[in-house]
Amino acid sequence: MGMIVRPRRVILIAGRMSSNETDQESAPMSQRHAKSGSSSCPPTRDDLQQQLHHQLDQIIRFCLSDPAPTSFLDFEKTLLALLRSLGCLLIQLFLRARHDRLDLATWTKTRGYRLSYDAAPRTLKTTCGPVTYLRAYLVPRRGGGPGVHPLDVELGLTRDSFSPLLIGWFCRLATRVSFRLSTSLGEMFLGDAPPVSTIEEWVLGLARPAYVYLSTGPLPEDEGEVLVIECDGKAVPTATDEELARRRGPRSSHPRDCDCGCQRHRGRARRRQRGRKPRRKKGDQSKNGRSATVVVMYTLRRGPDGRLHGPCNQKVYATFGVRRSALEWAREQATRRGFPRGTAKTVQIVIDGERCLEQQFRRLFPGAILTLDIRHVQEKLWEVGRLFHQEGSPELAAWVAGLEHLLYRGHVRTLLRRLDQELSGISRRGPGTKEKREKLKEVIAYLRARVKLMDYGSWKASDLVIASGVVEGAVRYVVGERLDNSGMRWVEERAEAVLLLRCIEVNGDWEDFLVKSQADRSEKLRQGEVLQIRSKIPTQLPVAA
Repeated sequence: MGMIVRPRRVILIAGRMSSNETDQESAPMSQRHAKSGSSSCPPTRDDLQQQLHHQLDQIIRFCLSDPAPTSFLDFEKTLLALLRSLGCLLIQLFLRARHDRLDLATWTKTRGYRLSYDAAPRTLKTTCGPVTYLRAYLVPRRGGGPGVHPLDVELGLTRDSFSPLLIGWFCRLATRVSFRLSTSLGEMFLGDAPPVSTIEEWVLGLARPAYVYLSTGPLPEDEGEVLVIECDGKAVPTATDEELARRRGPRSSHPRDCDCGCQRHRGRARRRQRGRKPRRKKGDQSKNGRSATVVVMYTLRRGPDGRLHGPCNQKVYATFGVRRSALEWAREQATRRGFPRGTAKTVQIVIDGERCLEQQFRRLFPGAILTLDIRHVQEKLWEVGRLFHQEGSPELAAWVAGLEHLLYRGHVRTLLRRLDQELSGISRRGPGTKEKREKLKEVIAYLRARVKLMDYGSWKASDLVIASGVVEGAVRYVVGERLDNSGMRWVEERAEAVLLLRCIEVNGDWEDFLVKSQADRSEKLRQGEVLQIRSKIPTQLPVAA
């Protein structure tokens, strides 16, 4: 067997990444000082440098060891543990050096603090593992109030006992997969991970500046000549009042009829106590869906061939708030991107034909080209065609193809006359004729009210957009793949936090968002605020201005 070299333990606090992050931070200073006073002397910079050299020599000896590990898999597993221990030592050396160089004069002489303890210990969970470091603790000279750790302020560390990078990793992972799977993946790749509740509360806290970032974030460069806005919606399953009351109410350890406590029999006993669920009636929905509005904005750039190419600089915004707030966001971003009200540039808006949505866009974007998604019109034509021809028959396909030819050429009024002729040809009496007439009248009225939105011939000649495929894909990917999965039941305000962070991630702005949010937190820390990213307060839904 190959030689396994165990990493040398440094002065760290080992253990799981528990959710009890305030056990050390919230304890009285006297208790923490008493604990630290009974411990051994903390390592100096020279001690840590010697440990680093020793650890590096140990890694080199392991790589050159004879006999070597039996397989590369064994070698890589052991090497990873050694490198993590080395990383912890490097982090501890960095923190010790910053502690030794910290000048407290600006705090004690100009900001009204006095030194209470010069070496308060703290354990910080990092990407390499838990690391213990020391920092000074200051308290106000007069008036009382919270104390401050200047080193944490200088480094931008909040009261969360996890490093900002680690928090960012798990929050970013939670925008892609469920909270439980984020914990499982963290344990798989890092060897340990915070619990599900901690990740969820990080997401709630980190999403607070997301609204501001999505509205005032960096603008894309090299915009195209045509701005295209597409809008659609997607419903996600939300918890009913009954489900929320059951979830938030007191929980018994085990049902009375269950002695063993295993999952199988515990579930049976609970079902016996609760009784049979009432059978849903036809048409009843169990999803209890709440709709999220999705807006996609991008530009098209005209190339040397004279055609419009794109999409360029695509951005996605989604919210469970009132739809008007999402449309006002689109108006603000269009102005920021060089397409203000009254612009001579081309602005095209593709919608699904809802009249209320059309009216709101006309008010916010006067002069814009409003386009009805041609796929919605085609669906209407197929609905009518099935009234006269059998599903899947060549006759049905040929009948729809003739009308689609008129549609793509922009001859909408000719298409309506054809449908009027079909309506007049239906007998007023006979089996099934009433249903055919009503359906055909409905489709004709729908199309006649939207003739101005269906000038597809001229738009195709100008190489503009006639279908909303981009937003349809965004609805499925941004909302559906994360929030509309089997077994999920959301609270709107909590789903809003995940949705906002997912938009930032999908837009490719995650790293910039983390940098800006960290800068904002650092500024608040320097102003004396006590900060913690974790939050149990859900994100407030936006309202229209």
